[in-house]
Amino acid sequence: MNLSQAYLEWREATLQEGQQEGRQEGRQEGQRLVVENLLRVRFGTLDAELLGVVEALIQLPPEEYSRLLLEFSREELLARFGSSNA
Repeated sequence: MNLSQAYLEWREATLQEGQQEGRQEGRQEGQRLVVENLLRVRFGTLDAELLGVVEALIQLPPEEYSRLLLEFSREELLARFGSSNA
Protein backbone atom coordinates (compact mmCIF):
# COMPACT_ATOMS: atom_id res chain seq x y z
CA MET A 1 0.00 0.00 0.00
CA ASN A 2 1.42 3.37 -1.07
CA LEU A 3 0.69 6.30 1.25
CA SER A 4 1.00 9.81 -0.02
CA GLN A 5 3.69 12.11 1.37
CA ALA A 6 1.02 14.57 2.55
CA TYR A 7 -0.67 11.84 4.59
CA LEU A 8 2.62 10.75 6.14
CA GLU A 9 3.44 14.34 7.09
CA TRP A 10 -0.04 14.85 8.55
CA ARG A 11 0.26 11.61 10.50
CA GLU A 12 3.66 12.57 11.94
CA ALA A 13 2.42 16.04 12.92
CA THR A 14 -0.66 14.53 14.55
CA LEU A 15 1.43 12.04 16.53
CA GLN A 16 3.77 14.79 17.72
CA GLU A 17 0.83 16.95 18.77
CA GLY A 18 -0.64 14.05 20.73
CA GLN A 19 2.66 13.44 22.49
CA GLN A 20 2.96 17.12 23.39
CA GLU A 21 -0.58 17.16 24.79
CA GLY A 22 0.20 14.03 26.79
CA ARG A 23 3.28 15.64 28.31
CA GLN A 24 1.27 18.76 29.21
CA GLU A 25 -1.46 16.68 30.86
CA GLY A 26 1.22 14.77 32.76
CA ARG A 27 2.75 18.02 34.05
CA GLN A 28 -0.65 19.30 35.16
CA GLU A 29 -1.42 16.02 36.93
CA GLY A 30 1.95 16.21 38.66
CA GLN A 31 1.26 19.77 39.78
CA ARG A 32 -2.18 18.73 41.04
CA LEU A 33 -0.60 15.96 43.14
CA VAL A 34 1.98 18.36 44.59
CA VAL A 35 -0.68 20.91 45.54
CA GLU A 36 -2.96 18.27 47.05
CA ASN A 37 -0.07 16.78 49.04
CA LEU A 38 1.00 20.18 50.37
CA LEU A 39 -2.58 20.93 51.40
CA ARG A 40 -2.79 17.55 53.16
CA VAL A 41 0.48 18.14 55.01
CA ARG A 42 -0.59 21.64 56.11
CA PHE A 43 -4.24 20.99 56.95
CA GLY A 44 -4.55 17.26 57.59
CA THR A 45 -7.30 16.21 55.23
CA LEU A 46 -8.69 17.54 51.99
CA ASP A 47 -12.34 18.41 52.26
CA ALA A 48 -14.50 19.72 49.41
CA GLU A 49 -13.57 23.33 50.16
CA LEU A 50 -9.83 22.71 49.92
CA LEU A 51 -10.23 20.52 46.85
CA GLY A 52 -12.07 23.46 45.30
CA VAL A 53 -8.97 25.65 45.39
CA VAL A 54 -6.64 23.13 43.72
CA GLU A 55 -7.62 23.98 40.13
CA ALA A 56 -7.09 27.70 40.68
CA LEU A 57 -3.73 27.12 42.35
CA ILE A 58 -2.29 24.94 39.59
CA GLN A 59 -2.98 27.71 37.10
CA LEU A 60 -0.29 29.76 38.87
CA PRO A 61 3.45 29.32 38.34
CA PRO A 62 4.86 26.67 40.71
CA GLU A 63 6.94 29.23 42.60
CA GLU A 64 3.83 31.25 43.38
CA TYR A 65 1.51 28.41 44.38
CA SER A 66 4.25 26.88 46.52
CA ARG A 67 4.74 30.15 48.39
CA LEU A 68 1.01 30.61 48.89
CA LEU A 69 0.57 27.06 50.14
CA LEU A 70 3.35 27.53 52.66
CA GLU A 71 2.33 31.02 53.85
CA PHE A 72 -1.46 31.27 53.59
CA SER A 73 -3.80 29.93 56.23
CA ARG A 74 -6.72 27.74 55.24
CA GLU A 75 -9.04 30.74 55.55
CA GLU A 76 -6.80 32.91 53.36
CA LEU A 77 -6.65 30.24 50.65
CA LEU A 78 -10.42 29.80 50.69
CA ALA A 79 -11.00 33.56 50.62
CA ARG A 80 -8.69 34.03 47.67
CA PHE A 81 -9.37 30.86 45.64
CA GLY A 82 -12.64 29.44 46.96
CA SER A 83 -15.48 28.61 44.56
CA SER A 84 -17.43 31.71 45.56
CA ASN A 85 -14.61 33.78 44.02
CA ALA A 86 -14.57 31.99 40.68
